[in-house]
Amino acid sequence: MSRFPPGAALVLGGTGGVGRAVAERLAAEGVNVAVGYRSKPAEAEALAAQLSNGAIAVHADVTDPTSLKAALEALPSLHTLVFAAGPTVVQRYLSQTDDALMRQAFEIETFGFQNAVRAALPLLRSNRGSIVHIGSAGGLSWAVRDGLSIVPKAANEALVKGLAREEGRFGVRANSVAIGVVDGGMFRELRAMGELDDRWVAATLERQSLKHFGTPADVAAAVAFLASGDAAYVTGQTLAVAGGYGS
Repeated sequence: MSRFPPGAALVLGGTGGVGRAVAERLAAEGVNVAVGYRSKPAEAEALAAQLSNGAIAVHADVTDPTSLKAALEALPSLHTLVFAAGPTVVQRYLSQTDDALMRQAFEIETFGFQNAVRAALPLLRSNRGSIVHIGSAGGLSWAVRDGLSIVPKAANEALVKGLAREEGRFGVRANSVAIGVVDGGMFRELRAMGELDDRWVAATLERQSLKHFGTPADVAAAVAFLASGDAAYVTGQTLAVAGGYGS
């Protein structure tokens, strides 16, 4: 018997390192997955073809409500919305972060999250479904120069708590996974760009209880738990998957 209710899980940002792992984990657990993508249709289609249970790829630009509406209309049902969308975030001191960069971060991360939730809520309410937001553990102990990621995600943490409180009467749950450094996706891109050097890596590991970085699969396991019936009485919570960073 599946741990998940009937219906699909829409993974926004499904072609990213974490989003891909989430899609793979949910599909392996028998969930019908919709891989949401903005600019990588070939990668999304290839991933969907690899997954089981009739997975599909859907174009879903979180900054465009029309795109989100069309993506959701392609699904017969929805029980889980996973928000793993977001750009590769350059590292900047707050004093050097201009308005354009911060606006872009909020447009995608925060307004994008709000857009996605607003579009999905009618379906989630009908299925007593759940929302899982991928956040940042950087706010647990401020990660210097990572404000473009931490600040909008902190706003989303407030949104998650508000959604849990307001949507619980409809049976909808909302939770967040605050991730630390994950060896994949954005971390590797930033390393290749020279944004994160060996000194940064050593300093970050020093602030963690576990002296190694996580994997996208670690995050996917937490998402699968929060989306499943095993977490049926869990809402409004933030689960840190960060090796003890900030503890």
